[in-house]
Amino acid sequence: MSAQVHANFTEEQVRQISEQLDEPEWMLETRLDALAALEDADMPHVIRTPGRNWTNLADLDFESFVDPLNAAEEKDQVGPDNVEVLSFAEALNEHEDLVKEHFGSVVPTQENYLTALSTALFTTGTVVYVPKGVDAEDVKIRTTMNSRSLFNYTLVVTEENSSVTILERQSTGEAVEGERYYSGIVEIVAGENSHVQYGSLQNLDEETYNYQLKRGDTDTYSTINFIEGNIGSRMTKSSVETNLNGDTSETKIIGAFFGHNDQHIDIASRVWHMAEHTTADLVTRGVLDDAARSVYEGVQDVGRDAWDTNSYQRESTLMLSDESEADASPKLIINNHDTEASHSASVGQVDKEDLLYMTSRSIPEQVAKNMLVEGFFVPVLDEIEVDEFRTDLEALIEERLHN
Repeated sequence: MSAQVHANFTEEQVRQISEQLDEPEWMLETRLDALAALEDADMPHVIRTPGRNWTNLADLDFESFVDPLNAAEEKDQVGPDNVEVLSFAEALNEHEDLVKEHFGSVVPTQENYLTALSTALFTTGTVVYVPKGVDAEDVKIRTTMNSRSLFNYTLVVTEENSSVTILERQSTGEAVEGERYYSGIVEIVAGENSHVQYGSLQNLDEETYNYQLKRGDTDTYSTINFIEGNIGSRMTKSSVETNLNGDTSETKIIGAFFGHNDQHIDIASRVWHMAEHTTADLVTRGVLDDAARSVYEGVQDVGRDAWDTNSYQRESTLMLSDESEADASPKLIINNHDTEASHSASVGQVDKEDLLYMTSRSIPEQVAKNMLVEGFFVPVLDEIEVDEFRTDLEALIEERLHN
């Protein structure tokens, strides 16, 4: 479904944003092309389950809460000395050729209406550049949105035989009146035999509509591991994806979410096996309380030339109330018989026998429920190799359970 370009998104605004960031002409032209593409662009893929189409963003009134020239935020971008962690303006000044080569190479700028909107209007972002042979840890990016709308862009480029661990957080700061919109696009270009561990922890306020698309391309022998935690927002539509383009490359996509009140969570994990000897492992767990809703789509697509593929997918959602609602759509597409693959998805409520066992030992019912929820997340938490990410996610889960 296509969406119409809105009257308050203008060429003059795009030119003003680009001029403020002192961008080269090619970047301005990329923005203007994206703006023009809005007129015919389709909305992102809609997850369909039997009898229902989920999260049709075409119904959102972007004009009411997107203010292109008001993008107040706080940004922290830090990393070790052997890796470059730069704002987009700095990266265009110091590494213009690198940005020009890779910007939009993994997520096409006009892939859909929301990627085109992000390209035309983004005002903040980070470029992480890891040179050949460098091992870097503790790259941290924190974005605090203080405006009604914010468009954020992250580009990660690793050269041959390098590695990097990145933790990116998104939250809201100063209160504003009315609904908000946050957009985050992440592109990862993993060079040969490089290793990228990228974590994202989203805790936006519950007046914010949140759209995020994270995608990585692997080269030969490279690895991209994603970890994504979704706690906040009014509505989240997020897709985490890996293109396994290089022989003997790997990916792991770990996801966790915890919705309450009337939050709406739309999560997708997708992997495309395009080369030989590739491996993927997709693990997602979510909990819903009150009248929260969620849908999950997992895709493992094994290409015709992807010999000797291993691909696994597990998803489970736990509902704590009768009013909550969850659905799942795991998909396994195999075009090569030399494949070992499995996929599963389940939706259920707290096990009554487990709850009875615990309450019969004088554990109050609410305490017992909380312990079962914490235990439910353990398989996902155990997969998280970054201690700080695991600790922060555990703290947010505990806070949600006790409020």
